[in-house]
Amino acid sequence: MVLILKETAAPRQVQELLKLLKQQGISTHLITSGNKDMIVLTGATSRINYDKLQTIESIAKIQLIPEPYKLVNRKISAKTTVISIEKTTIGAEDLTVIAGPCSVESEAQIVSAAKAVKKAGATMLRGGAYKPRTSPYDFQGLGKEGLRLLQLAKKETGLPVVCELTSLRHLEYYDSVDLIQIGARNMQNFEILREVGHCNKPILLKRGLSSTLEEWLMSAEYIMLGGNHNVILCERGIRTYETATRNTLDIAAIPLLKQKTHLPVLVDPSHAAGNPSLVEPLSAAAVAAGADGLMIEVHPVPQQALSDGDQSITPAAFCDVMKAISPIALLCGRSTRVVEHIS
Repeated sequence: MVLILKETAAPRQVQELLKLLKQQGISTHLITSGNKDMIVLTGATSRINYDKLQTIESIAKIQLIPEPYKLVNRKISAKTTVISIEKTTIGAEDLTVIAGPCSVESEAQIVSAAKAVKKAGATMLRGGAYKPRTSPYDFQGLGKEGLRLLQLAKKETGLPVVCELTSLRHLEYYDSVDLIQIGARNMQNFEILREVGHCNKPILLKRGLSSTLEEWLMSAEYIMLGGNHNVILCERGIRTYETATRNTLDIAAIPLLKQKTHLPVLVDPSHAAGNPSLVEPLSAAAVAAGADGLMIEVHPVPQQALSDGDQSITPAAFCDVMKAISPIALLCGRSTRVVEHIS
């Protein structure tokens, strides 16, 4: 249930309303959407005296939300939430393109990658410092040194940094990270979701390997319930019976999410396909389907990558992707940065 407040509602009236609801054992979340203030009610809402609420002067409208997710619901806001990260906006007219290697491996590698993707039109830099790997023998990341090198690359290029958080033990090291990624394996790690709900960093929440849209949205609800409303969803493919690709990119999820939630939606074609030759067509399809942006793995020399080199593309190939998606983005009412040639 959502209580949309009158523009003339005084702060004292709002506080009295919040106190009344609290006395009834109702959890309240006062938020602003556009030029409207509203109170989202969660918990045991069946206790509410609906008739009494209708008589309260400060309430303009009472809206029922039958879906289990309330704060992320499109009914809260007809407009897509726009999240600002330094000079970059996610969910606005400009198409967001996050690019960079799976893992930070060295200063030369991450700085080279950062300069290349910026030149081609990327708006943010990705790179893993702590890597959750299927095999315990695979490269696990550089840890705090990786975070330091990401900041060095940011200093060189000005690109905001995206990095995955794999454990709450590492959260204290992420002050310098501009966008914290919660990976597919941790989509339902509710302890992490609750904790990042209290931090002041935007959160990129990837879809779990076998998760439904509702399960995914409920995970986003955990974060927003903690007070952090800067959440971005990232479709990265789901596990199906098909073995020709690493995962199956759920293109239908993009327009469906646009119907269900006001949160921005990105697509990761690299993890979805696991095949560099499919990154360009899947990127084009994602933009055409209405995605607010892309997240692409780019490595200076994919054959030498310490993680996910078989799905990473070269800087030259990334430039081709940007050229391919730019006219599609324009047709969809979006724009991309100017692409320069990369030899």
